[in-house]
Amino acid sequence: MHDGPIERLQALVRIPTVSHRDPDLVDTDAFEAFLVEHERCFPRLYAACDLHRVGSHGLLFRWAGESATRPVVLMAHLDVVPIDEDAPWQHPPFGAEIHDGAVWGRGTLDDKGSLAAICEAVEALLADGVTPAQDVWLSFGCDEEVSGDAAEQAVLALRGAGVAPWFVLDEGGAIAHEAFPTVDRPVGVVGVTEKGTTSLRLTVEGRGGHASTPERNGPTVRLARAIQRLDRSPFPASTPAPTLELMRRIAPHAARPLGAVLARADRITPVLTRALVAAGAETAAMTRTTVAVTTLSGSPALNVIASSASAGVNVRVMVGDTVAGVVDHVRRAIRDDLVDIEVVEHGEPSPVSPYSDASRSDEAFGLLERTITEVFPDAVPSPYVMMAATDARHFTAICERVYRFTPFRMTKAQREAIHSYDEHVGVDDYLAGITWYRRLLEELR
Repeated sequence: MHDGPIERLQALVRIPTVSHRDPDLVDTDAFEAFLVEHERCFPRLYAACDLHRVGSHGLLFRWAGESATRPVVLMAHLDVVPIDEDAPWQHPPFGAEIHDGAVWGRGTLDDKGSLAAICEAVEALLADGVTPAQDVWLSFGCDEEVSGDAAEQAVLALRGAGVAPWFVLDEGGAIAHEAFPTVDRPVGVVGVTEKGTTSLRLTVEGRGGHASTPERNGPTVRLARAIQRLDRSPFPASTPAPTLELMRRIAPHAARPLGAVLARADRITPVLTRALVAAGAETAAMTRTTVAVTTLSGSPALNVIASSASAGVNVRVMVGDTVAGVVDHVRRAIRDDLVDIEVVEHGEPSPVSPYSDASRSDEAFGLLERTITEVFPDAVPSPYVMMAATDARHFTAICERVYRFTPFRMTKAQREAIHSYDEHVGVDDYLAGITWYRRLLEELR
């Protein structure tokens, strides 16, 4: 048995539960080892809760409460993305070593840190003899990083059991430091929706042949032209309601003149939208559907003209847009009927969950806000539109209130380390995250 929360987190991070889209590349022994270690770390959880296995290695626990009228689902995932062996990690990515007051390793932020912190909170409450006011379900997916089906199977299991959650909480926003220029406080951003994730493949077919006798406008040239046209045709920009509320909330903490502008966000929305677009890629992505060309393929040899050239396109669909509209936009931008557009992965944006603003309040969102303020008194809690995809999107089929929040302090450098190198979580920040989950569970009514 490991002595404390940090040692248990280290034990879980050291197990390389790497997801791959090709099942033959998945190290199933690592996933099995993780489940064994997880049970060893949290024996009270396994003893007190009903366990359902979902997917290949997913877990769905039910912690029975005093009532089942407003059940709650807390989510995380145990799989991680692969390591780039050439990336300049300061410390071994699966070493879980402690340096400079932080645990370093793949999964500390995405998402074993949340998974372990949730389990620590439940384990501690069980040790104190606490029974939650409502049923609490813990849904831990095993293939989130490859858009697998474990979360969908968890939804089917809950639906089959007649469970209609009051709210669902998955990974997402954080106590984000250095999030906005001149804002002197961290922002506790809670995702109330997320962009849809859609993948397209652009393909151009041709005769191919010997590189010594090229024809004009061959497959690679047409594809390159299509990519350039698409790059020069961004989607229209707008600022959705959750983003306007975020601007309103951080306005009092921004230096002038920015603070004065943000305070009037709902009255000068077009001006604000243009400012967000001009401020850089991160803020521009808050305003529109984004398109990124991610993969390219063509000829198999340097002296062969490609008979088929293709590009993979990753699209993050903004709230208010649709996949059908995305395909129409891409087709109009490319202006070439010889470029085939195939929808490889279809994902619409998630519905916007209820949140509190100047004109309304929501009890579930209010609980999240109060807990953020209690544990992180310097943070400004706020709704926002999450740009990355989570397993939570599947739970919108059974729940109106689906939120995305990770209760860890994260600097800009830490946020950039997710899916990159030097991922790490502060020791004190991790312990504060455990406290946050515990207080959330204690405040259920």
